[in-house]
Amino acid sequence: MRITEPSRTPEQRKQDVLARLERESDVWVASADAGGLPCLVALWFVWDGEAVWVSTRLTNPTGRNLRDGGRARLAFGDTQDVVLLDGDVRTFEGRAVPHAAVEAFVARTGWDPRADSASYAFFRIRPHTVQAYHGEHEMRGRHLMRSGEWVV
Repeated sequence: MRITEPSRTPEQRKQDVLARLERESDVWVASADAGGLPCLVALWFVWDGEAVWVSTRLTNPTGRNLRDGGRARLAFGDTQDVVLLDGDVRTFEGRAVPHAAVEAFVARTGWDPRADSASYAFFRIRPHTVQAYHGEHEMRGRHLMRSGEWVV
């Protein structure tokens, strides 16, 4: 691939990331079990301005990994338009999930997982690191958030 576009400013990258979080509906969720066995799955999500909310069953590997490990990596885009978000996970089972999160999730997806099966839980993923880049020429300056604070 030949690079023809100039690098985006950090401010533009942050705007692009926030727009993606509002616009897109699917995200790749990477987690691992206690032994380090990785799991990667695409899930619907909603962004509430501070965290990403996903839902999956506690009886599957992703649900167990998110609950037990408390960390996840989220990935958007292809190799020429990457957004990576590393975050801490909090699990909400049954009716313990905040009402606003459920309402936003249902509005985005048209589905309330709690009505489908009691084994579904919601997971709030608060980012502590965000990276964004369009190819190699944007690798420098790709860190937009560190330690939970935007650096832009």
